[in-house]
Amino acid sequence: MKALLVAAVVALIHVTFATLVIKGPTGTILEGEPVTLECLYTDSDLNVTQVHFEYQHPYSQSWHRVWGSRMRRWYCYSERWSEDIEEENSGRLDISYPKMYSGVAFRCVSNNDNVTAPDNASQPLTFKVQYMREPTLFSEGYSRYLGVPGELKVRLGDDVVVKCHASSSEEPEYYWQKEGDDWILPSSTLTLKKVSAQDEGQYTCMVKHPSVESLNKKRTVTITVLPEDAAWYETTNGRLWLTTSAAAVSLLVFILSLTVFLCRRAKRVRTSKGPIDDRSQKKPIYKTSVESLPSTCADNQPLV
Repeated sequence: MKALLVAAVVALIHVTFATLVIKGPTGTILEGEPVTLECLYTDSDLNVTQVHFEYQHPYSQSWHRVWGSRMRRWYCYSERWSEDIEEENSGRLDISYPKMYSGVAFRCVSNNDNVTAPDNASQPLTFKVQYMREPTLFSEGYSRYLGVPGELKVRLGDDVVVKCHASSSEEPEYYWQKEGDDWILPSSTLTLKKVSAQDEGQYTCMVKHPSVESLNKKRTVTITVLPEDAAWYETTNGRLWLTTSAAAVSLLVFILSLTVFLCRRAKRVRTSKGPIDDRSQKKPIYKTSVESLPSTCADNQPLV
């Protein structure tokens, strides 16, 4: 009897000090790599099938349960259903596309009252997904909204300003380099004052991730220097301005033509006459009247 009591006390102490923990990735996670989270008990053989996962909403900072294979997905102040998360009954949480949950806190929660963690939950765990998009180039003027093409044509003596930008998980490092030269410009903006024939060539913007060496991107633009007396429409900005103006004029002509057509149509509808109602012009015709045909019978009733 005493042995059973001692065993019960030892088991109770063993269960009381069981701690729920959450395990996840510890290294660098690149975009496109799946993430798996696990719930475990330390110093205990408790069943993890009674454990569920929760995530902390980035705006309200409140905890929400991950229900089955669906989890609320947040961006632009709205929430949509996403099937990028799948929760199993074995204490595992598989996230197939973890980028949208980068920096979001997850935790394991148990319904067992013997777990010593606060609120029967584990310590929160967050992971960070590293990524970098392809860089884009834009220059001053109209090209800022449409992007710089592969070749940028400028006239001799003009100023050239080309900016490089790449979306990244961390603020990237920018470098400009000219093909055939050994100079490197540590900046996101390439500025050439009063270009000359020596400034012609290929310029490459190199973007480096500060934490992940493998995340390196680059974008090249060719600068062609035209003679000083070249026509304005031969330059890149000139052609772009001409194309934009032509499109704007065509749109304006279409709108004016449509407006004139609708106005004329409305005018014709107002001026057109409907069917003539001659009921008011009808009058009785008697057999003895001038309008009637000759008849040998007298009749005092009208024909119509």
